[in-house]
Amino acid sequence: MSTRYFEDFHVGDTYELGETAQITAEEIIAFARQFDPQPFHLDAEQAKDSLFGQLVASGWHTVSLLMRLLVDGFLSHTISMGSPGVDEVRWLRPLRPGDTMHARFIVLEATPSKSRPTMGVVRSKCEAFNQDGELILTLVGIHFVGRRPS
Repeated sequence: MSTRYFEDFHVGDTYELGETAQITAEEIIAFARQFDPQPFHLDAEQAKDSLFGQLVASGWHTVSLLMRLLVDGFLSHTISMGSPGVDEVRWLRPLRPGDTMHARFIVLEATPSKSRPTMGVVRSKCEAFNQDGELILTLVGIHFVGRRPS
């Protein structure tokens, strides 16, 4: 795969980011213990009485898995110069033990930087799906991307 510069991005471009391995209950619990220790992320029995009816991954775990797909399938092939953040995260369905997740990156805007001529700003929407094709997460982000050397 060739390196992508800011000039390679156009509104509407879509990039497939790949797929995770199957998510295990142990991974869900380990993440939750460290970062989001709510009962429906930690204990399968307690989770039965929750809104979800079973153990589910933290939304932040799901975002972390998306980030891994984004780096492996996209950012590592781009002149990435960082990000000032995200505008929106939406958790639409939970990630459950046994699920896999795949994602895509869609370019919403591509604007040359006015203050830094060596970079541009790409605004994107990432969509993550489970193995059944159900949309489980959306994330709108901003990326600083290096411009092609002259």
